[in-house]
Amino acid sequence: QVQLVESGGGLVQAGGSLRLSCAASGFTLEDYAIGWFRGAPGKVREGVSCISRGDASTYYVDSVKGRFTISRDNAKNTVYLQMNSLKPEDTAVYYCAAVSAPLCQGPYDYWGQGTQVTVSS
Repeated sequence: QVQLVESGGGLVQAGGSLRLSCAASGFTLEDYAIGWFRGAPGKVREGVSCISRGDASTYYVDSVKGRFTISRDNAKNTVYLQMNSLKPEDTAVYYCAAVSAPLCQGPYDYWGQGTQVTVSS
């Protein structure tokens, strides 16, 4: 069964940290570019971060630069999003997605179900 499963979300105070995981089954994440997205009620889903196939490059939206770090562990078939110095405006459902391409670009082949991140002030 092919799927992506996110985990690691939760409730944290402003200034705190969380590490999100995106674990794949049924396919090899190493062969895909992986993007993290977030969506909040009343807001358009936005791309937060991306790691290219082969890990040659990473991308961050301006609002998270210097605070979030994307990484990949091929042995665990998992991609991570380390989120530090969290702010209330980071509150959202976070999704990971995989695309069989060198860089993050739509349409994505697989999406996870999302994990809720809530940052209290």
